[in-house]
Formats: sequence, structure tokens, C-alpha cells
Amino acid sequence: MNITNAKEFGKAIRERRKALHYTQAYLSEYTGFSASFISDLENGKPTIELEKTIYLANLLGLDCSLSVRGEES
Repeated sequence: MNITNAKEFGKAIRERRKALHYTQAYLSEYTGFSASFISDLENGKPTIELEKTIYLANLLGLDCSLSVRGEES
């Protein structure tokens, strides 16, 4: 999946969370992150904290990677 903005990233996080049948409240309790942080992330807030975002994506079983556009991996 090619993510080009915060809204798309948040949508991917939300879809994965729902696929796992996790609620925002459950993730909040498990991670110690506020429910408002998780909501802001899923709604594509552009100033969200990167470290928490990557941690949460990894927790949900999503890998984050960067690649040079046009180069084969």
C-alpha cells in the first residue's frame, strides 16, 4: 500500500484495528496512549507523534518502510 498523506495512514490504521476487532478504548488501555491520540491518528491529524504512530502500527501487525520512488526493492 502506498501512503501519501496522514489521512490515508490513519485510514489504514483504523481498518487494521477493526479487522482485529479492537476498539480504540482497548488500544488505549493496552498501550497507555490516550483514546484521543488514537482517534486523532485514525482521522489523519498531520501533527501526530511519529514514534507513537510507528509503535501502534507495528503493534497492529503493520510494517512501515520507506523506499525510493521508482527503484525496485
